[in-house]
Amino acid sequence: MSCIFVTNSTKLLFDGNNLFPDTPLPNPQSPFKGTVVMAVRNLSVEMTFALLGFADYPELQIPLFLLFLIMYIITVVGNLGMIVIIKINPKFHTPMYFFLSHLSFVDFCYSSIVTPKLLENLVMEDKNIFYFSCMLQYFLSCTAVVTESFLLAVMAYDRFVAICNPLLYSVVMSQRLCALLVSGSYLWGMFGPLVLLCYALQLNFSGHNTINHFFCEYTALIAVSSSDILIPHLLPFGFATFNEVSTLLIILTSYTFIFVTVLNIHSASGHRKAFSTCASHLTAITIFHGTILSLYCVPNSKNSRQTVKVASVFYTVVNPMLNPLIYSLRNKDVKDALRKLIDTKVPFH
Repeated sequence: MSCIFVTNSTKLLFDGNNLFPDTPLPNPQSPFKGTVVMAVRNLSVEMTFALLGFADYPELQIPLFLLFLIMYIITVVGNLGMIVIIKINPKFHTPMYFFLSHLSFVDFCYSSIVTPKLLENLVMEDKNIFYFSCMLQYFLSCTAVVTESFLLAVMAYDRFVAICNPLLYSVVMSQRLCALLVSGSYLWGMFGPLVLLCYALQLNFSGHNTINHFFCEYTALIAVSSSDILIPHLLPFGFATFNEVSTLLIILTSYTFIFVTVLNIHSASGHRKAFSTCASHLTAITIFHGTILSLYCVPNSKNSRQTVKVASVFYTVVNPMLNPLIYSLRNKDVKDALRKLIDTKVPFH
């Protein structure tokens, strides 16, 4: 494998550790010498990882493949369907559905980042993934998780304003504020994982490494490194704790005010409408944050690798599938819009 480095004065071509004889030798005192040697060492071997996944249960490979395939199809159809319904129906051009469309987009992306490789590894003997593909999968999947956690917090704040300050709702939740809240969720979703990625790229890996997981999850990835992983090990714990504390604080505060407001509503229909509006969101929050808290906000020694893998299925595969079902089946407006869309596209005679 060749590696090319170009400077202002010379071009160096390496093949493994051998210089081509017709190329000039680098100056021994050159400041690029260390960089060149390190790059050649790192790229002289094409680094791969093997994703162990659920290989411990060979008899379950085909049943798991079929199960995850069905769940992935439901995820794609449900989330893209939700985005289309919200986009084409003017009735849903409100802040709540604006946030919901972005949640569906994140869920679709997240599932598409993780599930196809999981399905491939369940039926293929070659379970390898290239180094850069693994790092990219980690970064994108972590970005999706963090973004979703903050989108759920934003949606809680939206419900707080809608129920506690209904007369000011359209003023407070302006298009500009909604755009800023969503943009902030995406930007923070990328920032934290980017910091972790920078540390992961500095780790040393030797030869062929087996990751005891079904995707390139950060703690499983650094576990196979030969470097000192104290700081990379503490970083996700601190990062996840900060995210969970900040988002759950917003959610709990919002719903505390919501429940107090609902208790002051004297009509039974008002109670039902308010709780119906929040029930779907609370269900999604419970599933998502319950899994994240159990995985990343407790010491790793408390969880076996198998427990981590099973729990990871919930927030990587199950949760993205359930969100569109939760928000559609419990929402009369969405069900009516879906029914009208089906009747329009497939008329019955």
